[in-house]
Amino acid sequence: MSAADGNWKITINTPMGAQEVNASITTSGDTFTGKTSGRMGDSEISGKVNGDTLTWSAAITQPMPMTLEFEATVSGDSMSGNVKLGAFGNAPLSGVRA
Repeated sequence: MSAADGNWKITINTPMGAQEVNASITTSGDTFTGKTSGRMGDSEISGKVNGDTLTWSAAITQPMPMTLEFEATVSGDSMSGNVKLGAFGNAPLSGVRA
């Protein structure tokens, strides 16, 4: 079991305000799968694991269609990282174990 496995409450500080997302993550070697749910909708996610760092992308349709690119590093019961918001630059990400 990796440090990233489990349920997370993630906050993304976007230019449109903070977005909260609940995520469940299951790692397997150098990949992971999971589910996210929040105001932007529910989605299945999958990505790569490199040490304590997870990377994945998610396509959203609200508030407008774009692909978000996530990078998050897990340290104990917290997570920090960055989200690329398509043409809108970057947004900091933070998370705590739920």
